[in-house]
Amino acid sequence: MALTFHGAGDPALALALLDAAEAGGARITVFAVGTWLTAAGTDRVLQRLQDGGHELANHTYTHPALKRLSPAATLAEITRCRDTLTQVAGQPGRFFRPSGTPTASATILAAAGNAGYRTSLAYDVDPQDYDDPGADLVRSRALATVHPGAVLSLHLGHRGTVDALPGILDGLTQRGLRAITANALIPI
Repeated sequence: MALTFHGAGDPALALALLDAAEAGGARITVFAVGTWLTAAGTDRVLQRLQDGGHELANHTYTHPALKRLSPAATLAEITRCRDTLTQVAGQPGRFFRPSGTPTASATILAAAGNAGYRTSLAYDVDPQDYDDPGADLVRSRALATVHPGAVLSLHLGHRGTVDALPGILDGLTQRGLRAITANALIPI
């Protein structure tokens, strides 16, 4: 199953999360927000992601509710993040995930395609860790519906997510599942 993260928030929490992921043998995909990619302290996170065999992907530049934007503004959000990913990581990422919506509309898919993304990746397991419900609830929600081939959506900038990750990884192992990158799950 693919372990994916919304890429924004405190770089120290992101580094702690990478420690937990790597201790549990997980490889992750970070759908990075473009403004976060150039924020103070994220250079260390980006280096760890690259050195650790993790994956970066596009999650728009400013994380707007894409379904509310015009086609031109949607394309601008995606291409600006693509260009920032290329600048800071040397590549634009293989996947795109729309911001502000769990699914992509036809307009969003067209813009992503025009920006060079063949795949817009949604998710089917969402423990809503962004609401900060606490580590136990994040873990139990994540494990309640996870299955082979699942795409789990979590967020880097939340302490409860960092604290829940070891338990999530243990639960995956008990179910015979392994946390891998989106590209390892869906090679394109």
